[in-house]
Amino acid sequence: MAKSLIDRLTLTESRLAGMSGGLRIVAAQDDPVGQVIEGWKRPNGLLIERVRAPLGVVAVIYEARPNVTADVTGLCLKSGNAGLLRGSSSATASNRAIVDVLCAAAMSEGVPADAIQLVPGTSRSSAVELMQAKGLVDLLIPRGGKELIKSIEDNATVPFIIDGDGNCHIFVDASADPKMATDIVLNAKTQRPSVCNAAETLLVHNEIADKWLAGALDLLAGKGVEIRGDERVRALWPDALPATDEDWSTEYLDFVLAVRIVDSLDDAIAHVNNYGTSNAEAIVTGDLEAARRFSSEVDSGSVFVNASTRFSDGGEFGFGAEIGISTQKLHARGPMGLQALTSERFVVWGEGQIRE
Repeated sequence: MAKSLIDRLTLTESRLAGMSGGLRIVAAQDDPVGQVIEGWKRPNGLLIERVRAPLGVVAVIYEARPNVTADVTGLCLKSGNAGLLRGSSSATASNRAIVDVLCAAAMSEGVPADAIQLVPGTSRSSAVELMQAKGLVDLLIPRGGKELIKSIEDNATVPFIIDGDGNCHIFVDASADPKMATDIVLNAKTQRPSVCNAAETLLVHNEIADKWLAGALDLLAGKGVEIRGDERVRALWPDALPATDEDWSTEYLDFVLAVRIVDSLDDAIAHVNNYGTSNAEAIVTGDLEAARRFSSEVDSGSVFVNASTRFSDGGEFGFGAEIGISTQKLHARGPMGLQALTSERFVVWGEGQIRE
């Protein structure tokens, strides 16, 4: 079993504390159901309100990471939705233990027993059956690798949101503070490389590469990171392995980093938009205009200026937990908290008005 998979499966005391802490944050947040987003009055006297409402039944198919079980449970219950959870065989026992505890607690507070359920079976056919439960499932969210995403796209007949790959980039601009750039790159790559918001590609402006890159790569290599670089990177740091076209589009989820030297901000933006997966991208810069251009022109659910991509997370955004990170544009994008698990509808208040 790969070390990255073992890491995603492992539950430590600190991770359990993080799960319960996230649930407490979710519980303390405002109830989104019935929340009036905006309202206005028409000349005919009608009061029109845009109001949040539950989606209904939210299904999540996920691999490893049993902490997702607690996150989904808390978010679904708080947003007035029922939850169907279909985990992987590698985490079956952990998922069952977590669901049993949370369901018992929920039932003691009057929540229906079936509001949160683990989908039985771990075969591919059971997953496909869930994907095609039209009329029973209102939204499906997959949290897994390319094979799961491909299966959803090929088989699903229910509405779904793609929680896709995390081929995240960091661009070190010419004006970047060298120490800040080093700290951010080391954190984004090595703090927890097995998750989707870890950095997979480092882009470096040629004007800072000569004086900064070799030292940064020495530190990364010292932490066990394998460097795969283009020709200019290898000229500055000969220990790098040659990078291939495949490296620019690979989500390693491991101690591997693809590194490329670019000549301009335009080149960096073009590279990210060509190879990125709309999860999280970052720029390290002292140039406000460069930061504004990068954040507006990069196509991503989360863009970070002078901060690590590791912050692309519902908990770090203050949501308490996330049900996924949407890499598409509808109906939600980026880390998804309570509001992303609601729909909007109109409630219109009148006093007998009729349309002429």
